[in-house]
Amino acid sequence: MNELIEHFTGWLLEITGLTGFGILLITLPLALIQGIVGVFPFATLVMLHISVLGVKEGLLASWVAGSFAGMVVYLLCKFLFADRFHRRWLSKLNKYEKWQKSLDRYGVWAVIFLRTIPIMPNNLISFMSAISNIKTRSYTWSNIVGNLSSIWLFGILSASIVFPGMDLRILILSYLVFLIVLLALFFVRQRLLIKKDRGMSAQAK
Repeated sequence: MNELIEHFTGWLLEITGLTGFGILLITLPLALIQGIVGVFPFATLVMLHISVLGVKEGLLASWVAGSFAGMVVYLLCKFLFADRFHRRWLSKLNKYEKWQKSLDRYGVWAVIFLRTIPIMPNNLISFMSAISNIKTRSYTWSNIVGNLSSIWLFGILSASIVFPGMDLRILILSYLVFLIVLLALFFVRQRLLIKKDRGMSAQAK
């Protein structure tokens, strides 16, 4: 399937003459298809973007495509086709029940974590977020940050394959700083919530 997508995209680029970020006119619809049915890994599109645009621009294009697809699928699941998606993915949702509970408990942080670590398909993350108690505004920024983290990590892993000998130190160090900031924000947020819960408990007594 990956080779088929690559050949199909290459053919479309050839006949349309699209260059640069114009490739998004082709890959955005493909990202949406991947986000809905997951017939091929999103990594295929990331590799295509990097191959055509280079590492920085390719990762940026992948971030745009991934965030776009994640947002559209979320909105479709939440407001239009919730029942149909629930019936389609019921068996898989049971398999990931513990992560559904994590989404309800940790909200945006669970979305960021699941986007970063390939534990489950992207379309399931969007659907599980849609049926959780996460607000649309909160999901929007967690989807953007989560896709940034995921694509950044994949870019580090794949850049050495696409461009052998490339110096990745800046890319790796900047990603480590990004993760440290995220972790710091998470722990600060958790401490504030704990203090808030303790305050409410004290008032109740």
